[in-house]
Amino acid sequence: MSIDINTPPILRIGAGSVDSIGELLANLGATRPVVVTDGFLVSVGVAARVADALRAAGADAAVFDGTIPDPTTDSLEAGLDAIRAHRADSLVGLGGGSPIDTAKALSVLAVRGGHMRELKAPFQFVGKALPVIAVPTTAGTGSEVTQFTIITDSATNEKMLCAGPGYLPKAAVIDYELTLSMPPRLTADTGIDALTHAIEAYVSRKANPISDTYAIAAITRIGRFLRRAYRDGDDLVAREEMMTAATLAGMAFSNASVALVHGMSRPLGAHFQIAHGMANAMLFAEITAFSVGDAVERYAECARALGVADRADTDAAAADLLVAELRALAVELEVPTPATRGIGRDTWDELVPVMAQQALASGSPNNNPRVPTAEQVEQLYHAVYA
Repeated sequence: MSIDINTPPILRIGAGSVDSIGELLANLGATRPVVVTDGFLVSVGVAARVADALRAAGADAAVFDGTIPDPTTDSLEAGLDAIRAHRADSLVGLGGGSPIDTAKALSVLAVRGGHMRELKAPFQFVGKALPVIAVPTTAGTGSEVTQFTIITDSATNEKMLCAGPGYLPKAAVIDYELTLSMPPRLTADTGIDALTHAIEAYVSRKANPISDTYAIAAITRIGRFLRRAYRDGDDLVAREEMMTAATLAGMAFSNASVALVHGMSRPLGAHFQIAHGMANAMLFAEITAFSVGDAVERYAECARALGVADRADTDAAAADLLVAELRALAVELEVPTPATRGIGRDTWDELVPVMAQQALASGSPNNNPRVPTAEQVEQLYHAVYA
């Protein structure tokens, strides 16, 4: 059986690499980019730094700062207007997962037209799109190197997975210095997000030797450096290693897919506006405990890479140590539960059946080592509430 491995053609990695983005754009043959970002990155000057670097290389750059957390089909409309007004021939996705996902969706709609609802999984988009350069400012989502975008349907409140090589950025700039201002909460949530990507890619039913290599490399770095980055945001080594890990984890799951954690986390963002990384962190330990018995050896290798088990441990013992570590990590990094986030029990219980159906409809749970029934998904949602 053959497999396709898709990654951006160019990865520019290292401190200060964002300042050479104009050269990258020129190499793509583009001259009229729109920088797709958010108001925060405009307010702190990061968007201006990127736009100035593009202009210094001769590009006519515009900035669109109207992205929102967990982008919706409605929120894309203003971006499309900005692209048309500028007559853009390229996009720069600057920010965390939401601005980059927005840029990827806009790159497709600007050429194809239509509605994102027509493109949700299992549909695979392989058509033409505006070229995107992705510049992450968080170390977690991996969106800069993936062939996915997540957009919420404003009409139905469904958080849609949209997939296919057409969403893959043409280049990514991985500059860890852009993450130095991340507060501890964001460092924790995005770091656990990256760990979720790597572990789910490794245990996915679509895993392959290439994605395995990326995943294990990511897990090893996260085990060594997540706590360091959380405790000391000025630890440059930890910041650089976590940025590298996030990109490796992104390449892993882009080529192996994610599984049940992601399938169940997307409805949390759609219904309760919980950030993607935090939603994954809320679910991660409980779903791993549910899944571990159907892929003991694979989970054991994750535990060893994470540094919580070694070859002296049996696979069963190592897998149990992984679940224990995920629970401990959630406590140490102060991951909230739905209850401590202020979500009422009645509201949660009322939405559980809807969320379970949306989770299963995404297709991601089918990649899980243990494929759940709707009833089991509902039970897992109830288990993580307290």
